[in-house]
Amino acid sequence: MKHRHWALVVVGLLLVGGRTAAEPVVSTFKLANDMQVVVIPDHRVPVVTHMVWYRVGGGEDPWGTSGIAHFLEHLMFKSTGKMKSGEFSRIITRLGGRDNAATTHDTTSYFQRVAKEHLREVMELEADRMVNLRLIEDEVRTERNVILEERRTNVDGNPLSLLSEQLNAALYENHPYHRPVLGWAHEMASLSRQDAASFYKRYYAPNNAVLVVAGDVTPEEVRPLAQAIYGRNKPNPAVARRVRPMDPPDIAVRRVRLEDARAGAPMLLRYYKVPSYASAAAGEAESIELLTWILGGDDTSRTYRRLVGEQLASTAGSNYESDGLDGGRLAFVVIPVPGVTLERVEAVLDATIAEVLANGVTQQELDRAKSALEAQRVFESDNQATLARRYGLGVALGRSIADIDAAPARMRERTLADLQRVAGSFLRPERSVTGSLVQPAAAKREPTSPGPAAAK
Repeated sequence: MKHRHWALVVVGLLLVGGRTAAEPVVSTFKLANDMQVVVIPDHRVPVVTHMVWYRVGGGEDPWGTSGIAHFLEHLMFKSTGKMKSGEFSRIITRLGGRDNAATTHDTTSYFQRVAKEHLREVMELEADRMVNLRLIEDEVRTERNVILEERRTNVDGNPLSLLSEQLNAALYENHPYHRPVLGWAHEMASLSRQDAASFYKRYYAPNNAVLVVAGDVTPEEVRPLAQAIYGRNKPNPAVARRVRPMDPPDIAVRRVRLEDARAGAPMLLRYYKVPSYASAAAGEAESIELLTWILGGDDTSRTYRRLVGEQLASTAGSNYESDGLDGGRLAFVVIPVPGVTLERVEAVLDATIAEVLANGVTQQELDRAKSALEAQRVFESDNQATLARRYGLGVALGRSIADIDAAPARMRERTLADLQRVAGSFLRPERSVTGSLVQPAAAKREPTSPGPAAAK
């Protein structure tokens, strides 16, 4: 409690005119080829974070080729007309930097962090592979085995990941969030060089990308550099606004039960379909984030106190995944203690949610949640890479810099009525799927005593 108190004091001291002193003034502009650029000054050290965000992810995988967006992310580290396979990361390492990449349902992003003096070279490397990737059959085949092994390790080898995958498949009936970003194994095994080449040609272009440069730079420095390097790449006139199939109205409560001998303690998961920051009406996402914190954000939350505090569960909490283009997810997790059934902890979870639906939350809970989330944002704003991700992702999803910057003020303005309104709109049974992870009944039986023959 003492640490939390001082964290909130720090937040109060940093607040200046609705912004925090740790947050820089972010600017954005477009190059002649329609590539959007975001600059986030941070002059504390001569280091820069360079990111390119493509407005494409697993949600754009053509039917029958699930996982192709993620597969292409891997292949982007292969050869171009100027670079040998794997040379990209080796160059970044030689420069004393580090790099990475990530694919979600909505974006694919590439990240490098280097000393400022190497920014031009990093831009040259990223601009090159944006349009000059070479896809060689042997390299495609080898990397396909890599992504299949990634799935075997991270999903097929993890019962919790398998359950989460099945829950998403049940939560979204028609929307492409139904499919895993990694892909279904049987479709991944058939991904071809032509699949990757077609996807690359369609989506990888400067007018479908956002460049983010955070660090010891100014917009005046970045603009001519970006125009000289990325401006050489021609836009793709076929790039269009994303239009995805939407889900029909939710009318049924869904349940998923996964029996797996590798499961440890039984586990209860529940996912609710909710808006994201990109898809919500004004103030909705902030209200959902506050409500999520009150319900299960820390050890003062309602689910924690009523499940862990009453010694019914070893773990109980909630999480708001708010970074989707078309929607988000509010998730609950509960692990009961030995001797307590999943049915019992689910009943307590249901009762906790029902109480909020009927009576709302208290002003004390709301004030505490606002302070905790404000503190979290302030401390995140002290991290250059986190800032680059915050603005790069937001802009890639169609949000403006002003909208991203206004989120803290909107959160401070939320009222008890706002939280009760979103609870009533989105914490409805038909908008949810509940999953249980248990061992098979046979695996839980005690071994029988050996018979006379076996005892000899």
